[in-house]
Amino acid sequence: MKKHHSIITSLQQTMIRIFIFFILFSTVNLSIADEGMYPLSEIHKLNLKAKGLKVSSKDIYNPGNVGIIDAIVNIGGCTGSFISPDGLIITNHHCAFSAVQQISTKENDYITNGFLAKTREEEIPAKGFSVRIVDSYKDVSKEILGAVNDTMDLVARTKAIDKKIKEIIAEIEKQNTGKRAEVSEMFTGKSYMLFIYTFLKDVRAVYIPPRAIGEFGGEFDNWVWPRHTGDFSFIRAYAAPDGSPAEYSPSNVPYHPKKYLKVNPNGVNENDPVFILGYPGRTYRHRSSYYLNFEEKIRMPYVADLFEWEIMTMENTGKSDRAIAIKLDGKIKGLANTMKNYRGKLQGMNRLHLVDNKREEEKALQSFIEANPKRKQLYGTVLEELGRIYDELSSRANYELTLDYLLQSSGMLNFGYTVYEAARELKKPDIERIGSYMDRNFTRTKESLQMSEDNYYEPIDKIFLREMIMQASRLPQDMRIPAIDSIIRGGDVENAVNQFLEGAYKSSKLNDKTFLMDALTKSPEEIDRMNDPFIEFAKALYPSYQQLRETRQRREGALSKLSALYVDVKEQFQKKDFIPDANSTLRLTFGKIEGYSPADALYSSPITTVKGIIEKTRSEEPYNTPQKLIDLYKAKNFGRYMHKKLKDVPVALLYNLDTTGGNSGSPLLNANGEIVGVNFDRAYGATINDYAWSEDYSRSIAVDIRYVLWVTEKFAGAEHLLKEMGVN
Repeated sequence: MKKHHSIITSLQQTMIRIFIFFILFSTVNLSIADEGMYPLSEIHKLNLKAKGLKVSSKDIYNPGNVGIIDAIVNIGGCTGSFISPDGLIITNHHCAFSAVQQISTKENDYITNGFLAKTREEEIPAKGFSVRIVDSYKDVSKEILGAVNDTMDLVARTKAIDKKIKEIIAEIEKQNTGKRAEVSEMFTGKSYMLFIYTFLKDVRAVYIPPRAIGEFGGEFDNWVWPRHTGDFSFIRAYAAPDGSPAEYSPSNVPYHPKKYLKVNPNGVNENDPVFILGYPGRTYRHRSSYYLNFEEKIRMPYVADLFEWEIMTMENTGKSDRAIAIKLDGKIKGLANTMKNYRGKLQGMNRLHLVDNKREEEKALQSFIEANPKRKQLYGTVLEELGRIYDELSSRANYELTLDYLLQSSGMLNFGYTVYEAARELKKPDIERIGSYMDRNFTRTKESLQMSEDNYYEPIDKIFLREMIMQASRLPQDMRIPAIDSIIRGGDVENAVNQFLEGAYKSSKLNDKTFLMDALTKSPEEIDRMNDPFIEFAKALYPSYQQLRETRQRREGALSKLSALYVDVKEQFQKKDFIPDANSTLRLTFGKIEGYSPADALYSSPITTVKGIIEKTRSEEPYNTPQKLIDLYKAKNFGRYMHKKLKDVPVALLYNLDTTGGNSGSPLLNANGEIVGVNFDRAYGATINDYAWSEDYSRSIAVDIRYVLWVTEKFAGAEHLLKEMGVN
């Protein structure tokens, strides 16, 4: 394994050097990125046919009529798309991973072996999954900003905006029974959009390939091109017999979408135009140099280092027992993806001098501001004030990050804190509660806790909590956490921490699902009498978290005002209107199937094949290709999925579209709007897409639909799914 790791690491380093070489000898125009991800409000302005697409903007989204967007769904933090009239959805293997993790055991290891429902009756509930389909949107900026005024302090401003958003959502959901409403901030402190969604709560797993296909190459190949990963899965959405959204029930029937995508088994070729509709998570292209500097120097290194240690600890723990590994697999997968993404971003930001470039841009912006008395009066101190906020944030970073990950690293502490906080929040009027405790969300909050209980493993939880308490014990005097100091009172810190943990884990009952769910029904007075050590620990921590929340509300209020001014004056300076950063709302991006030649004599072609899988195959994970797939290749049993020029089945595609996290599972569509792939990753150099994008180096990756169909038909023997998709 060490040898494989060194090979991949060398490849990554080479690609990064190539990437940096190319950037240094080309002009990085950050404004290009502003036009990469188009929200619904901008689609009608686009001339898509001029980009080589045969569909028009009205084919994609036409209010009051059916469009392609009606086939695009949001699945938690991923995207998916309907591909049959009976609610069949295609998304990524890594997006559906927890569906099989939840039902896998040492004896029935669906993670390793895959899962296939041969009939509708065999489809298994995907706990915690839900599907959202956008119905409509509306600009509510005036309503929300009308709730604030210049006389408010910063905390009051943040609270007023939050309250107004909740009021709008509550009213819309009252008027639209069974729908889900969300308000998304498009530009910080400047514009807000209300989205209304159909919200489906009964989701079931249909076909999830074996890990050796769906995660071929594992973390070694993650964020790397060339890629040979079959990162796809099929799930199905269900509804009540009358078609309305409903919780899981055996009497539910497959959901019938307004629109489903045609699957094109012929795929695409190099230079073919393509587009993606999906729900990209977050980009930060309109943020200041102060934000980028904080990310590069403080937050991302802290998180990457912590996650790397946690991953190593869990992997070592699970090596000797597959039952333990199954419990930890999901968390390892999530942390590893973030950790490697951050490592790539940090290398890219450092070598590109992204912060320095942004500072130079802001110097020019400040000169532009000061050149006009009116601009100077409105915007003169914006950059200076932004700098002061991030100076404060940087000085408090160790304290705040420790508090954040103290709660996130331990399941037991999180259980105790949720119980303690819920008892207090549920006493408040619904509109005044923290979002996760509002009536519309509390059922999902409890389901999330139950899933955490299912994957709870005490030895790991204890190790993680111990590490975070020890980190807290080393904070300077002006950043002490009283609840931690009460544990480590005395001279021997390690002994005090060990004694606390041994006693707490031994006597707490919060690792019992029934006890935990019952505790969530208790009043504050009843909670105080339970005398559970983790609830008591949460109680001691509660004032520190409340104080942190107030600090962040004040900071958010300041950033809300300043960021709006910052974007305003940048638009004046650059003489253009910006496209808002990605924010988990539906977006369109388009381009073509395209490799790249980042340096002299080097070219990465945009289509990989099964031959590449065979070349990478080893006897150990993550390159242990199933024998059946090897046999299919050796027999050249490619069927109709063979690429005529390559004489092989295409596996992955590379293209110049602008994507980020959340685009996982997004359909890659050809010029006619037919699905030809499923987006799942970016090339390593494109990990900094969140901050800056260029057509020259940003490349995204999809699993080719021909490989999806080949595996489904030839390997899995699931011809019934192809028939349902209309692939005859």
